[in-house]
Amino acid sequence: MNTLGKNETTSNTFEILKFFFPHLRKVDRIYPDVIIGKEKTGVSFALGISTVNRGNQSYLKQTLNSLVSRMTPSEEKDSVVIVSVSDRNEDYLKSVVGMITKRFKRQLRSGSLEIISIPAFFYPNISHVKESTDDSGKSESKCIKQVLDFCFLMLYAQPKAMYYLQLEDDIIAKKMYFTKITDFVHNITSKNWFYIEFSILGFIGKLFKSQDLPDFVRFFLMFYKDKPIDLLLRDIFQVKMCNPGENPEKCAERNKQIRIRYKPSLFQHVGIQSSFPGIEQYSKILLIHLRPRDTQRESMSRGRGRSRLPAEPGAQCGAHPRAPGS
Repeated sequence: MNTLGKNETTSNTFEILKFFFPHLRKVDRIYPDVIIGKEKTGVSFALGISTVNRGNQSYLKQTLNSLVSRMTPSEEKDSVVIVSVSDRNEDYLKSVVGMITKRFKRQLRSGSLEIISIPAFFYPNISHVKESTDDSGKSESKCIKQVLDFCFLMLYAQPKAMYYLQLEDDIIAKKMYFTKITDFVHNITSKNWFYIEFSILGFIGKLFKSQDLPDFVRFFLMFYKDKPIDLLLRDIFQVKMCNPGENPEKCAERNKQIRIRYKPSLFQHVGIQSSFPGIEQYSKILLIHLRPRDTQRESMSRGRGRSRLPAEPGAQCGAHPRAPGS
């Protein structure tokens, strides 16, 4: 186990947080509580996974196995997978560390897999979110926390790699996913792309240039109380790339050039047990490719009358299907 305490380079990447959160200005250094791995840097790709306790169900082992087993040795050498435990439950942290150290020893030894834990002092007071037992109050609080969790992970990953790929802890990567991503990025004609979508679900499978991550984080933190992160990602494009009063068609055309979508999706969302306690979710990429009237018919036939569309409160915190044509 290697615990980061005085790593100046990594610590400096978190200084941006002090601008947005006054309570952090008294903190000498902001850094993850726990790091297990080799603190690998200088690679092409960093893959970030934020994980939280889902009660009796966990998909993390399945997710990690699909990611690392579908890399070639050279691809593994040129990448790092970062698991960020974003849960204050100490038992869950111990279970994640135990599972990974047992199942993925080789990846830990080589430095291609790391574990970090977000310190409790990082989170601001979100007492403006009403203490409520209804779904809306819980949903808003969870969405806010997810924005913060992703921003922390992005800042940690930023100095490690040329590109950053955001994933979640309940997905399955398709065969040769990494080869396809690498080939696509290296052969892309436009060098001015904003981000690339390797999945159409929410924030899953979004690839960013690491040099752009601080700008994304700044925007997300300005509005983290207002919207889920997948909607903020849409908004940042509108703010940065669409001119006031511009013809919508022109902006949409520019959208296609800098917000690039890879087809078909390379990641399948498999989690049924939501990160929201007591909620089940059924979001399958297959359904999103269907026409609206077919989606209803398909969900009824597969679910014996039970809707298989995303059920996470507002699917809004991570698995947000994109509307057709957007």
